[in-house]
Amino acid sequence: MRIKNPQQHQRTLGWIRRFEAALDQMPKTPPPDSDLNQAQWELGRSGPEAQLEDLREQVREYERLREGEAVTVDVTDVGELPGVLIQARIAAGLTQKQLAERLGIKEQQIQRYEATEYRSASMRRVSEVADALGIRLRGTVQLPSRDAA
Repeated sequence: MRIKNPQQHQRTLGWIRRFEAALDQMPKTPPPDSDLNQAQWELGRSGPEAQLEDLREQVREYERLREGEAVTVDVTDVGELPGVLIQARIAAGLTQKQLAERLGIKEQQIQRYEATEYRSASMRRVSEVADALGIRLRGTVQLPSRDAA
C-alpha cells in the first residue's frame, strides 16, 4: 500500500491520466522508417504500461480501504506492521489529523510516522497507534530454535 492520504490519491490519479495520454500518443507499431522491429517497439511500451498498471493497483487498493472492504490482513513479518497501521487508518475512515487527535499528538507527527513507515516510532507508540485503530492480532509466532539463534 503506497497511497496514504487523499492528496496522494489525487496526485496518483493525475499521473495515471498523464501516462494514459502519453501511451495513447504512441503509435501501436514502429514507424515504417524506424530501425526498430515490433518486439523492440513493444519492449519500449512495456515499461510505461507496467508503471501505469502499478499506479492503477495502488488506486484500487486505496479505494478498497477507504470503502472499508479490507478487514483482515495477513502479516508474515514484523516489518509489515507499519504498512498495516496505515491501511488500518484508511480502512477506519480516519484522516491523519483524526488519528493524531485520538493519540493526543500533532498531525505532523502522524505524517512523519507514515512518511517514514514508523521508523522513528517507539514500540510503545506503535502499540498505542494499533490500539487507537482497534487493530487486533491473532495467530502464532515462531520462536527460533537454539540452533538457529
